[in-house]
Amino acid sequence: MFDYPVNLTPDDGTVLVTFPDVPEAITFGMDEGEALLNAIDALETGLSFYVDARKPLPIASQPADGQKTVRPSALECAKLGVYQAMTEQGIKKAELARRLGWHMPQVDRLFDLRHASRLDQIETAAAALGRHIEVRVA
Repeated sequence: MFDYPVNLTPDDGTVLVTFPDVPEAITFGMDEGEALLNAIDALETGLSFYVDARKPLPIASQPADGQKTVRPSALECAKLGVYQAMTEQGIKKAELARRLGWHMPQVDRLFDLRHASRLDQIETAAAALGRHIEVRVA
């Protein structure tokens, strides 16, 4: 769902990573493996800008043949999924807080990608939006 294609470009002995769909996310690594590992953090940071600005998340384009993709960590994907559902439904944070019976700081932490929210809280928020969280190991 949040698999974003990356561009890996050799750059003066390092590998530059950019995201066509998330131009705010830029990083590098000494080799491709390190660059892809750093790309996860860069992507999460780039997507957090959209959440903080209360803008819709960019839609991940289809990768070209052989193009690598990167996705946020599982917890961040769950948070982003709830945020995306809220945005699609036109629900504001205050309305979600009302539905959940939570205080606003609790809802703010739920969408803070740097905060280690509990999965049950994310599931509760998803349910308040008529959604559910699916977890699978592939």
